Amino acid sequence: MDENGEIDREVRVENANLDEIAQEYAGSEAAIEATGNYYHIHDTLSEYLDVVVANPSELNLIANADTKTDRVDAKELARLVRLGSVPESYVPSEEIRECRALVRGRHKLVENRKDYANKIHGLLTDHGITRKVKPLSVGGREFLEELTLPAPWDTLLETYLEVIETFTDQIERLEVAIEDRAASREETQLLMTIPGVSYYSALLIHAEVGEIDRFDEDKQVVSYAGLNPVIRESGDSRFEGGISKKGSEKLRWILVQCSRVAVHRSEDEYLSRFYQRLKNRKSGKEAIVATARKLLVSIFHMLDRKEVYDPPGVSA
Repeated sequence: MDENGEIDREVRVENANLDEIAQEYAGSEAAIEATGNYYHIHDTLSEYLDVVVANPSELNLIANADTKTDRVDAKELARLVRLGSVPESYVPSEEIRECRALVRGRHKLVENRKDYANKIHGLLTDHGITRKVKPLSVGGREFLEELTLPAPWDTLLETYLEVIETFTDQIERLEVAIEDRAASREETQLLMTIPGVSYYSALLIHAEVGEIDRFDEDKQVVSYAGLNPVIRESGDSRFEGGISKKGSEKLRWILVQCSRVAVHRSEDEYLSRFYQRLKNRKSGKEAIVATARKLLVSIFHMLDRKEVYDPPGVSA
């Protein structure tokens, strides 16, 4: 698209000739949408072009087209580039990408293993077995291995158990790699000084937050995690609702899990006091989400200042 908004050329680009297209328009501005596989496309184009990655959720709010197709999306991206109005999405570094691949890979394997555990629960229910069994525990495994079911259900049960064992082996392999990576990073070593934060949760937080210097203040990282409250104002009225839930769902999840451990198991004095004070007037769920936000604010200042966890009023 030229400076006047007229389409200069329209072409369907295959991954194989990205280099050719990029070289032809070297020095130009370009935009791509942040899809699940945009890293390779971004890196290839960036060799020759000034590339910005557009945030899909914000693009949907800006675009006013009734029809969504690749051609319409491309025209909208070109228009936004011409106007300098592309809603930018964060492009992680190679190191952050590697960390994300490890923790997200483990998360996917855990979810897949859980699916097969649920299949076993369904199998037991179908045969009137009401005993509560945990297929991932030692006791549950022993019970299931001794259980006699009619054919072909016995074969199904045996197969599901074998699949679970395979997933467990692969998860353990990834955990070794995750632990090694967490031990080698300054950011994750700092995060592991927080009660309730393990090498896995530390690497997950690091991977999802990315480089901390891209945030100017703690409010920005809280908003990035979707833990900021939604505020509605009308006239003289001001209403503070639930959290926005925009941004990384995995980051919100792990912060909540770490907060639960810090409050209920690790007895983190700083977070426990905050949680108990809120719980006197809010639900437990609201209190723990607010505690997760409090934890993230501490994390921002720790990483920004390169300091270990030492909140005010609590001895190290």
